[in-house]
Amino acid sequence: MTTAVEVVALHVSSVHAYEGRPGDGPRPDPEPVARDRVVVRAGLGLVGDRYFNHPAHRFAAVTVFAAEALDAVADELGLATAPSPLVVRRNVVLRGFDVDGLARHDVFALDSGDGPVRFEAHRAANPCAWMDAVIAPGAFKALRGHGGVRCVPLDDGVLRLGPATLLT
Repeated sequence: MTTAVEVVALHVSSVHAYEGRPGDGPRPDPEPVARDRVVVRAGLGLVGDRYFNHPAHRFAAVTVFAAEALDAVADELGLATAPSPLVVRRNVVLRGFDVDGLARHDVFALDSGDGPVRFEAHRAANPCAWMDAVIAPGAFKALRGHGGVRCVPLDDGVLRLGPATLLT
């Protein structure tokens, strides 16, 4: 099945920003995390990301997230606008596809203009308590079951912001 989607955010960070106590605030990133394009390497992840070629994250190096989850959080918590998709620290944020509906070992391909890049879904990406600190109180609970999916890339390729096609 082919679905038209939009890649609304791409996130690559060499460090964890959400460490320690949420009351102390996130650690500043050493460089901007938002990207217009990311380079994907099969079995390794996104070049430059903290989970790239990390043995403990071999099957969870890339996290894909649905932007609609942030719209739902804004509605549920009465926020004036949806939070930035970068605040959830997910690598690829899509609009137009039920990411959380993917099952373990589902394979999907994302093509944002440079050819399809296949991913295999492995496990749910659970939100953390930091969401209450960086979005609003109650966000952690509101995102349960809607935190995205951890994946392993099956192909080398490039993903870009903007219109894309998702194939399942």
